[in-house]
Amino acid sequence: MKFKSVEEITSAITSLADSMGIEIVEVETKITKSPYITVYIDTENGVDLDTCERFHNAIDPVLDDLDPSFGATYTLNVSSPGLDRPLKTDRDFQKRIGKDVEVKLFAPLKGKKSFECKLVSYDGNNVVLNDGLEEFKLPLNRIAKINEAIKFD
Repeated sequence: MKFKSVEEITSAITSLADSMGIEIVEVETKITKSPYITVYIDTENGVDLDTCERFHNAIDPVLDDLDPSFGATYTLNVSSPGLDRPLKTDRDFQKRIGKDVEVKLFAPLKGKKSFECKLVSYDGNNVVLNDGLEEFKLPLNRIAKINEAIKFD
C-alpha cells in the first residue's frame, strides 16, 4: 500500500480549510497495520472537538474523490497540533514572537542543553531569544526542539 503525496492531499483540502477559517498545520500519512492520514489544524481561536469533527466531515468526501490510498482502506484523523508541538513553520514562529518558549539544543550553550526564554524574533534561519539576562541569536540548525512553553496558572 502507498499514499499519494502529502502535498497532493494538502492541496486537495486547502481551499475548503481556507473557506472554513482553518489553517492546515501539517498532514501526516502513515503506513502501518492500520494505515492513516492525520490532518493537524488550527484556527485563530484554537481547536476544539467540534471544529475537528466539522472539518473531518467536510474533507471526507473530498478525500474520497482524491482517493489518496489508491483504493486501500485507511483511517482519517483530524486533530489540533497539541500544546507541546514543536515549532516548524514560519507561521508557528511568527505567532509565538513575544511568548515564552522551551528550547532544547543538540550541543550545550553556556553549559546548558535546554532552557526556557522569550522568543524575540525569527528570520527563517535564526531565532533571537531573551533569557531575562541577555538577548542572543541562535541558528535553527543548533536547535533540536523548540516549542511554546506551557504555563499552568
